[in-house]
Amino acid sequence: MNNIDFYKKAIEIKSQLVNCRRDFHMNPELGYEEIRTSQIIKKFLKHNNIEYIDMAKTGICALIKGNGKRTIAIRADMDALPLKDNKKCDYASNILGKMHACGHDAHTTILMGTTLLLNNIKDKLNGNVKLLFEPAEETTGGAKVMIEENALENPYVDAIIGLHVDENIKCGKIGIKKGVVNAASNPFTVTIKGIGGHGAHPDTTIDPVFIASSIVVNLQSIISRELPPTDPAVLTIGTINGGTAQNIIPEEVIISGIIRTMKSNHREYVIRRLKEIVIGITESLRGKCDINIEESYPCLYNDDKMIDILSNSASKIIGKDNIIELEKPSMGVESFAYFSLKRPSVFYYLGVRNEEKGIVNPAHGSLFDIDEDSLPIGVAIQSQLVYDFLKDS
Repeated sequence: MNNIDFYKKAIEIKSQLVNCRRDFHMNPELGYEEIRTSQIIKKFLKHNNIEYIDMAKTGICALIKGNGKRTIAIRADMDALPLKDNKKCDYASNILGKMHACGHDAHTTILMGTTLLLNNIKDKLNGNVKLLFEPAEETTGGAKVMIEENALENPYVDAIIGLHVDENIKCGKIGIKKGVVNAASNPFTVTIKGIGGHGAHPDTTIDPVFIASSIVVNLQSIISRELPPTDPAVLTIGTINGGTAQNIIPEEVIISGIIRTMKSNHREYVIRRLKEIVIGITESLRGKCDINIEESYPCLYNDDKMIDILSNSASKIIGKDNIIELEKPSMGVESFAYFSLKRPSVFYYLGVRNEEKGIVNPAHGSLFDIDEDSLPIGVAIQSQLVYDFLKDS
């Protein structure tokens, strides 16, 4: 029977966790710019005699060696967002236009705290623990690069854990979801080319504004009329740019947007239909087009067995009543999805909301914050989950 009180141990280092998180929060760094953040992590790893290698430019892959053959990995993302921090507090961002508005400062801090607890009991671990500090989650996704650079090998990773803070879940609770957790995404850009001219003589032009307008309206029919209404999918047009004056028909209009789907076959279908609709409308209206569709993050899948292990481990820390089973997946994307396609994985949401403290503002917003009481809870759950997984190996 496990006689290690991980929550008690996490509470003992709470002040360190808070100080660490606030330091990261005051000094945010964007994707692949996480030099200072990486230096702090590496100094911490060296101090605790934990071996590591640099990976994915500013990322880090570290290893705690236990007494067994199996290996479980824990991932935390490190990057911030290009956003002004409008909070009024002692730890608001010191860097204008950059902010940890999505909680990656907390994720990194929790992984460091988990590392400390597990390293202190490594002789009791029936296996190894890999620590993956991922850069650029908010942009291109450092996870993909880390996988290409063998982060899941040497030693072979048998399973992987990830978490994300959630301002919609009260502190002291977590949210779990079986099956698909996050959508896949495909950003796209469509350039419509026509023949410009005087606004008073449209007959002498090929109007790319009119063509673009027709495309925007018709693309929505893919979701509303061609996919099952029971399966979530989104096609969003984010920008339309073209023209310089009210009385000039431009030569070019650029449309950009993003596709989000929950199933791989729907992803392929929407991409194909977008191309067919854009080309069909453009050619029928005498224009030309260029289409660029990016292959961005895939769907994130949770492994059923790993979900069960998480539920059992988390109940030891916060009790079964504080584990919320989420009914619906998120249409947001998450680079942890790359890991979930390679190994049995579990990704869950750590509650950070506290209405009494005024911590209610949305992620990716300029007032985002977390209840720091969540930090030791995250550390304790991660530590318990790793211990239980390896114990049962």
